[in-house]
Amino acid sequence: MRPLMGCALARSVVLAAIAAMVLLGGGGRLAAQDQPPPPPPPAEQAPPPAEEAPYTKLSKAQLERLVAPIALYPDSLVAQVLAASTYPGQIVDAEEWMKAHPGLSATDLAAQVDQQQWEPSVKALVQFPSVLANLSSNLGWTSELGDAYYNQPEDVMKAVQQMRKKARKAGNLQPTSQLNVNEQQDQIFIEPVNPEVVYVPAFDPWLVYGYPIAPWPYWVEVPGIWWSGPGLYFGAGFPIAPFFGFGWGWRAWGVDWYHWGVWYNRAPYYARGPAFFNRGAYYGGRGDVYRPGNLRPGPGDRGDYRGFNEPRNGTGVRSGEFSGIDHGGAVRGYSARGQSSFGGGFHGGGFAGGGFHGGGGGRR
Repeated sequence: MRPLMGCALARSVVLAAIAAMVLLGGGGRLAAQDQPPPPPPPAEQAPPPAEEAPYTKLSKAQLERLVAPIALYPDSLVAQVLAASTYPGQIVDAEEWMKAHPGLSATDLAAQVDQQQWEPSVKALVQFPSVLANLSSNLGWTSELGDAYYNQPEDVMKAVQQMRKKARKAGNLQPTSQLNVNEQQDQIFIEPVNPEVVYVPAFDPWLVYGYPIAPWPYWVEVPGIWWSGPGLYFGAGFPIAPFFGFGWGWRAWGVDWYHWGVWYNRAPYYARGPAFFNRGAYYGGRGDVYRPGNLRPGPGDRGDYRGFNEPRNGTGVRSGEFSGIDHGGAVRGYSARGQSSFGGGFHGGGFAGGGFHGGGGGRR
């Protein structure tokens, strides 16, 4: 009997050992399944975001070309445009709002715009619908203008004066019944004759300065401020008196040509727009970025496209060289026909109704 009992005991020991090995092996596999997967190899990891290049200072010639479309505007309007150009996204919003609210009198327009959450300079431009439409339609140019003004404000102001002197030398900037043109201490001032009505000159910015300037790529010629020939042309005046009661109206803005600054409510105005964090949406070197219709954001990227997702710092950045240089071509879909300072007649812009009362324009 003892041999049989010894064999049984031996078999039991072997079976127990095998069971222990199976349990240990299964436990090991379970433990291995609980472990997180190993990290992907370095080649599969996302690369760090590329840093944008620092702002590239523009030359005198580049700045003069950049300010050519606005250099012959009245001084206070130049101030408003330069300040607003640092907010191109808000310019688009304001122009879309204007399209959705047609036919308002100047008084009603002023009251409703005052409720909007736009910068004062953007609100001020609703007094001049054709100017606002031009900035919105040519958004690539507008954003570059704002970028340059933010980073080179004094140089931009000097470029405006240089272009005025060139237009005067060419015989295309003279006093008219709509605008006073005066030169004091080598600076040219342009002011409305009637302090309650502002006439915005229509002109070809690529011809009016006495020599041909390469048109901005895909430039859209907006009715009311575009004229196909040399010289300045005027349509209907814009009543500004209904806006006098608001802090952002005409009289709040001015230019100090002796110190190369914009003034707002009797204090120096410093560009602080947040519009250039995402420059690729405006002019990142893409060949078609200026083409009309290509500057509208898609679903889900409205804030990033319009530059509102990141505040600007003091140094400024941009994605490449001066993007408007040597891209060629311009859209010439409209040529205004009308009144020059010597006679004729086209009428554009203006508001329905609105009175001419109070206040004064002129240089601040």
